[in-house]
Amino acid sequence: MGFKVFNLDPRLQKAVDEANYTIPTPIQKEAIPVCMEGSDIIGTAATGTGKTAAFVLPILNHLLKTPSHGKHTRVLIVAPTRELAEQNREVIKLLGRHTHIRSAVVYGGVGFTSQKQALTDGTEIIVCCPGRLLDHMGQGVVDLRKLEIAVLDEADRMLDMGFLPDIRRILAALPKERQTMLFSATFAPELVDLINHNLRNPKRICVNTEAPAETIDHCFYPVPENQKTDLLLALLRKIDDHKSILIFTRTKRRADIVMESLERAGFVTGILHADRSQQERKRELDNFRSGKLKIMVATDIAARGLDIQDISHVINYDIPDTAVNYIHRIGRTGRAEKTGDALTFISADDESEVKDIERRLGTAVERKRLEGFEYSKYDVPTGRKYLQGAGGSGMKIHKGPMCGSWGVKKRGRRR
Repeated sequence: MGFKVFNLDPRLQKAVDEANYTIPTPIQKEAIPVCMEGSDIIGTAATGTGKTAAFVLPILNHLLKTPSHGKHTRVLIVAPTRELAEQNREVIKLLGRHTHIRSAVVYGGVGFTSQKQALTDGTEIIVCCPGRLLDHMGQGVVDLRKLEIAVLDEADRMLDMGFLPDIRRILAALPKERQTMLFSATFAPELVDLINHNLRNPKRICVNTEAPAETIDHCFYPVPENQKTDLLLALLRKIDDHKSILIFTRTKRRADIVMESLERAGFVTGILHADRSQQERKRELDNFRSGKLKIMVATDIAARGLDIQDISHVINYDIPDTAVNYIHRIGRTGRAEKTGDALTFISADDESEVKDIERRLGTAVERKRLEGFEYSKYDVPTGRKYLQGAGGSGMKIHKGPMCGSWGVKKRGRRR
């Protein structure tokens, strides 16, 4: 039956079919009926499992079934980053393409005027970041008295970014009689108090938050720190030109250095981190999403909510600092039931992070090496001849092919 089991408005079903949504993901299958019945909900599921459509479809269906008299904002979706706000808006536009439902985004880094008009003009769905919405609320231009649905998207990420006081202020200004949806990749204990004071008898749905999606083939590549860039270049030259690759670093400076190294080697590369202006970030993301740009280097600003369906490879140039961030990062690939490959470079100083990831996953992550690449004699764990056949702490070295299927990389054009 696919999505037809939800009995969506025919206009939505048509958009679902055109978007090639076929079988609902587990979070969609569980959450959509609950959202459609009007219950408050807490939905947790791993990154890349379709949480956005799980609340957007019920919202659009509600707005179509219960048309409003007069113009006012009926739905508020709060997201932690501009990128996620934009992506929520894109899903709304995609699934609402055959309706007349209006939506707008409200976030910092761009002008107030068009946002103010959307807020005063009765746009049905407002997708916002907390800070900028509070700015508008402070100017008295926001009328949320008739709001029907509030959504907190990536709630755990908003906690990480220090938005909890802002979220409380926003929720306090909303009508008590509303439906509230909270979606998150993980469930942080700090959310309990927020839920107890702002949700009414919420139904809890938890789907596979502890492990990467089964569509992701992920592995570790042990490599000395000073050989990371050489290994990255060697790997990229073996990946087919048509693949879409996201490379993560821990710091902005590191991202800049990696991008410069790739461009010197002839790869056309984009970059995404907090020092880039909103216009620059949007342009790079648009080019990456459309396929004009095949390689993106990013910090963790892109680890949450970056919903690009066709990322074929994630490469962790630097291992993430926590197991949760590892799952979020590699969840940028293997989305919407498509397969993807995630490769993580590990070096001598990463032993604690490696153990944390494997403890969280409950299993060892396969170690692999790139055939034909000249490794140094010493690698992780510290000081051991790790890649020369001495198994170190018992971790397996796989001398076969790399993750996934690989083609031959032609040298990219210099930008």
